[in-house]
Amino acid sequence: MRAIRVQEVGGPEVLRVEEVPSPEPGEGEVRVRIEAAGVNFIDIYVRTGAYRADPPFTPGMEAAGVVDAVGPGVAGLSVGNRVAYAMEMGSYAQEAVVPAWKLVPVPDGVELDAAAAVMLQGMTAHYLTHSTFSLEAGQRILVHAAAGGVGLLLTQIAKRRGATVFGTVSTSEKAELARQAGVDDVIRYTETDFAEEVDRLTGGKGVDVVYDSVGKDTFDRSMGCLRPRGMLVLYGQSSGAVPPVDPQRLNSGGSLFLTRPSLAHYAASREELLTRSGDLFSWIRSGELEVRIGETHPLEDAAIAHERLSGRKTTGKVLLKP
Repeated sequence: MRAIRVQEVGGPEVLRVEEVPSPEPGEGEVRVRIEAAGVNFIDIYVRTGAYRADPPFTPGMEAAGVVDAVGPGVAGLSVGNRVAYAMEMGSYAQEAVVPAWKLVPVPDGVELDAAAAVMLQGMTAHYLTHSTFSLEAGQRILVHAAAGGVGLLLTQIAKRRGATVFGTVSTSEKAELARQAGVDDVIRYTETDFAEEVDRLTGGKGVDVVYDSVGKDTFDRSMGCLRPRGMLVLYGQSSGAVPPVDPQRLNSGGSLFLTRPSLAHYAASREELLTRSGDLFSWIRSGELEVRIGETHPLEDAAIAHERLSGRKTTGKVLLKP
């Protein structure tokens, strides 16, 4: 089969297509013929060495496809079943072996591309709004990168829960996408200081929670946007890692809360995985959640996909089609 292999960490150029043996499922494992693989910032962190993985490896943390082989000890899955998964590395390939417990069924009425597009980013938006900071009607939130893959999904879910959403974007095109997703006030951070704008929009009271995937470039001002006892949810670092923080800053800012969550800890059980993915698929089928696939690339263009994502040139979800 064809797969992207990384022989040494580095820039996008280390993503190269190679012919490798088709993997065989072991005990409790299933082989999936991949129809679509999601491209995420975590893939970039792994490729560059910011997150450790020992080369050689195949990157990619989510996909959707069809079961084509079942290992010993697997119940409830058969060849031909449509499935999706996240948080299991190796999806930049034509086939992948995945622990059976991580696979979720993709129901009729949900395309495999859409399923691949929401497994990591959609379940992230789900846990951020339902568990990390469980949103309630009337609360005000700030979403950075509101036209990105997580941002568009998070905004729609937040509006379902009755929140008022402020969202930051860089361009007029992204501003329009954010508005279509339900952002109440779009902030062009290239033209306006977002912290000053949030202060104006809230009459100096601040927001209940900031969902920040940008990291270094936004962290300090994000904290300044919070109301007393508000929460800064730092769930990514697209601009770089945040330097060490003096805990006294949380006190002086108004007894603030700071968390650095990960999907791995919010989809750690089969029950939680099925609940989050089940909600997402249900909303997609009913038309309550729109999944925007911004662009798709063939496997051999994985480097281009990484360059565009890291350069903040994308909107919505980026997929590879093996």
